[in-house]
Amino acid sequence: MNNVLAFINKNKYVIIFLSCLFCFLILLKNVIYQKDMIWDTIGYALISYYLISDFMTPFIKIITNLGGVICIITVTLLSIIFIKNKRLKLLIPINLIIITMINQSLKYILQRPRPTGFRIIEETGFSFPSGHSMVSMAFYGYFIYLIYKYIKNNYLKWICIIFLTLLIIIIGTSRIYLGVHYTTDVLAGFMFSIMYLIIFINYTNKYE
Repeated sequence: MNNVLAFINKNKYVIIFLSCLFCFLILLKNVIYQKDMIWDTIGYALISYYLISDFMTPFIKIITNLGGVICIITVTLLSIIFIKNKRLKLLIPINLIIITMINQSLKYILQRPRPTGFRIIEETGFSFPSGHSMVSMAFYGYFIYLIYKYIKNNYLKWICIIFLTLLIIIIGTSRIYLGVHYTTDVLAGFMFSIMYLIIFINYTNKYE
């Protein structure tokens, strides 16, 4: 048992990467072959039953903008201004540019139409994978890594990590709530960005 736990601990990032890759490829295959996915129905049914209301909608519209272009670019510019580490001043915008380009390329190649039946807001472009979900996971996820690495105060560190983790999840959920993405768009965006972050962090650390 100890050997198994030691193996898992030693190879945890490889295991996470392969698990995300497996899930992403399953979702990708179903999108390519235009198969109906039960997770899309279940995800929207749960959100519509437990969350959607006139009271919640204004808050969800605000939250979804935290994963939008204006907010992400604003946070990037503030990071460049206030972070003293010159390496991080460069890596934060590079991370954003790379994941945005990958997302737009995947959308253009796959061209999955957005859901149309229950939209609360209007969005243009293709659906898979969700840009808000994919970019938020990569962008705020990289900040989670930086916070874990550089902040010494454990209390402050874990408050920030928990806050950003919840923010990523809520931004993804908001896209389903607003009817502009399928559940599988959001899940695929999360899965891909977790894989991407493992590669990006590992690669950039080699040149630190």
